[in-house]
Amino acid sequence: ASDLRGPNGIALSPDERTLYVSNWDPGHKVIMAYDVRPDGTLHKGRVFFDITRSEPGDDCWDGVKVDRDGNVYAAGPSGIYVLSPAGRHLGTITPPEHVANMAWGDADYRTLYITASTGLYRIRLGVTGYVPFGQPETATR
Repeated sequence: ASDLRGPNGIALSPDERTLYVSNWDPGHKVIMAYDVRPDGTLHKGRVFFDITRSEPGDDCWDGVKVDRDGNVYAAGPSGIYVLSPAGRHLGTITPPEHVANMAWGDADYRTLYITASTGLYRIRLGVTGYVPFGQPETATR
C-alpha cells in the first residue's frame, strides 16, 4: 500500500482477510482497512476510522491490535479506542497517561498490556486477544 504518508501500526483480522493500518499523519488521522488477497497482496483500501476533525493537534494513531471477535484496539490521542469490525467506536480505554502501543498477554490472552509515556499498564478484559501465528489452542472465548 502506498496511500498513507505515515503508516505505523498494523494488525490482521482473525480470519486474516483484512489488514488494518494506522496512520501517523496529523493531516490524515485514519485507520485504513485493506482486503488481503490469497497471494498476500492488498486490495480495496478504505478508511476504517477517521479522527482527523474530532481530535485536534499533532497526536495521531500508533499501535493496533485485534481481539478474537474482530474488534480493533487502536492507540490514539485519547487512549485506546475500541472499534467494532464495522468501524463503530465502542468505547475508549483511558490509562493515566498517553498510550503508544499494546500487546495481548497472559496464558489466555485476556490481558492487554499497554505501553505509555513513562509506564506500563495492564487491563484484564472479557475477550480473548487475537495473535496471528501464535494463538495457543488453550485460548478460548
